[in-house]
Amino acid sequence: MFKPRFFYTLALYLLLPFIPLRLLWRARKQRAYLRHWPERFGWYPAASQPAVIWIHAVSVGETRACAPLIDALQIRYPQHRILLTHMTPTGRETGHALFGTRVIQTYLPYDYPGAMRRFLSHFNPAFGLLMETELWPNLIATCQQRGTPLALINARLSARSARGYARVAGLARDTLHALPLICAQTSADAERFTQLGARHITVTGNMKFDVAPPPNAADQALQLRALWGEQRAVVLLASTREGEEALVLDALGTLLPHQLLVIVPRHPQRFDAVAALLAARGIPFQRRSENAPIRADTQTILGDSMGEMFAYYGAADIAIIGGSLLPFGGQNLIEACAMGVPVILGPHTYNFAQAAEDAVAAGAALRVSDARDALTQVQRLLQDTATRKQMGEAAQRFAATHRGATARTLTAIEEQQLAS
Repeated sequence: MFKPRFFYTLALYLLLPFIPLRLLWRARKQRAYLRHWPERFGWYPAASQPAVIWIHAVSVGETRACAPLIDALQIRYPQHRILLTHMTPTGRETGHALFGTRVIQTYLPYDYPGAMRRFLSHFNPAFGLLMETELWPNLIATCQQRGTPLALINARLSARSARGYARVAGLARDTLHALPLICAQTSADAERFTQLGARHITVTGNMKFDVAPPPNAADQALQLRALWGEQRAVVLLASTREGEEALVLDALGTLLPHQLLVIVPRHPQRFDAVAALLAARGIPFQRRSENAPIRADTQTILGDSMGEMFAYYGAADIAIIGGSLLPFGGQNLIEACAMGVPVILGPHTYNFAQAAEDAVAAGAALRVSDARDALTQVQRLLQDTATRKQMGEAAQRFAATHRGATARTLTAIEEQQLAS
């Protein structure tokens, strides 16, 4: 009798001819997708390292979130090198910017059995850590067969994702059974994993709370604010996804006529598309990359830079979190809270469900129904300095209160003897 993983693998092989086409398609907007193709199939030119701890961080958010963990692992296991794998060029670029040569970086192969065997044979990690919701059946099964300890950490599972996995219940159960440790962000995540058949679950919290602003973030924020001028309030539309910029611009109308709107798209390949959107609407704007003082007629700044998110938050009076106005699940509100900026959240925050609920309960964030409601609340807060200050202070307290997930994750790894 065939196991569920057989049909999953068969489907992958049927899709194999289309993978180069998909990479070429994505390379239209991001040419980095043309590079390192052999790695995506388990072929690596670099010599393997004698002692490796492996972390898989699929893209930008996961890469930033694992920074405190990498620091802690390098202190705890100084004889090991950290291998950091990704699936996207932006994740890889973020890792290089954060860690430089402190870590080995490569792409994790697609989930073909042979590719995963080549990957594990080449690097032979002492143990592996998968960030958030990276459930790769063949990878996990191959690690189990080889005796490579593997844990899912900072794990989250939204109700929507749980329903999706429930449609392939047998495959999900077998995959989760093969994991000796799952460190869940919240008790709700842990319960959903349990319902799918997971074992060995512990709740450790969200490691994104442990990502501290860079030491120079406050100075960078002051420099940005000086560049943009102190006369106008700054409203940040942070980490926007496709379609959200248009919603906000449609809703502007007579709202916020004298404020400076700063739009920072989530993905750098969309910078030019947002610039074209602003130009098509006749909205005077400047690019952050120009690094030029604000012009008198400029209404919007396009944040087309990388690695400055904390500085953007520090320079803003209020932040609207992208990915939450449309059903993308919301982007990271924790960074905004850490910089002490009041937060506006749309209705869609399932990627940060518990953090969003807690931030609202703590008085650090406001929930709105749509883009127009968001701008109405922004206008109200800009006229209420006392409430805005209270929200900013509450945001910093909220971020500080929830730290400690990295230490709890390390304890769970050692208690489960992954690192033995």
